[in-house]
Amino acid sequence: MRMRPTLSWTPTKDLPPGTTDLEPIRDMLDTGGVLVLSGAGISTESGIPDYRGENGSLSRHTPMTYQDFTASDQARRRYWARSHLGWRTFGRARPNDGHRAVAAFGRHGLLSGVITQNVDGLHQSAGSEGVVELHGSLDRVVCLSCRASSSRRDLARRLEGANPGFEPVAATINPDGDADLADEQVGDFRVAPCEECGGVLKPDVVFFGETVPPPRVEHCRRLVSEATSLLVLGSSLTVMSGFRFVREAAQAGKPVLIVNRDPTRGDQHALTRVAVPLGAALTTVAGRLGVPLVAAAGCGPSGERSAADTTPS
Repeated sequence: MRMRPTLSWTPTKDLPPGTTDLEPIRDMLDTGGVLVLSGAGISTESGIPDYRGENGSLSRHTPMTYQDFTASDQARRRYWARSHLGWRTFGRARPNDGHRAVAAFGRHGLLSGVITQNVDGLHQSAGSEGVVELHGSLDRVVCLSCRASSSRRDLARRLEGANPGFEPVAATINPDGDADLADEQVGDFRVAPCEECGGVLKPDVVFFGETVPPPRVEHCRRLVSEATSLLVLGSSLTVMSGFRFVREAAQAGKPVLIVNRDPTRGDQHALTRVAVPLGAALTTVAGRLGVPLVAAAGCGPSGERSAADTTPS
């Protein structure tokens, strides 16, 4: 029997309350060696909804699972129609003050690394370097047969050519780049095969029900081991892929601090949870540390690049 992945988490009554005091964040960053673990909540101010917040997408949308994607031609047609439309909007998202603050902390030597659970490329667009994309990136596409990797921009051009006139209006865009479309809007959307072998193409992201590649997990574990502390930004930590690093840091005696407006699965392992909007909080902390949120070199006049125009490392 195939099990659905865990998509929700129910807080226990004995979780410690959150605080609005920003000094714990300032003190942690001032010490240096901080490893950042970010989730969908850091991108909400860029117009990308999170999964589980007050207006989270899980209240109306069930993400595609790996099992469903690989089992059904119709599921893949539905996914690629919705994702193709979502990609156009997703790619116009810009980094917000939270992303810019993380990049600034990195430039000033306060961070040991950045792990993100997001697939939007906005940390890199803001200027952060060496970001580990735990769940992959929507910028890339991989063939499930020959494992050839290709650009999402190239696939978008192929899908546009195969589906002239496909211009439905989506209700919303979800954190995974999937747009909300009715079945009649999907219609007979044509899916493009791998150009190398004709196999099935999948975005190079970790779907629900799929495992993170072990080498990537080990890389993240090394980052946790080498860090002085762990700063979680905008993640409910519901899924084990991110939660395990919080547990490992706490078990190693490293301070864990969570910035998230709602309770998280990791609160019991943290010194405290700072329950404030991320952009304003990190901007204020940067000011207290004397760290300017300047534009990253090589970016446009606003210091921003479209996620669709970057190829994260």
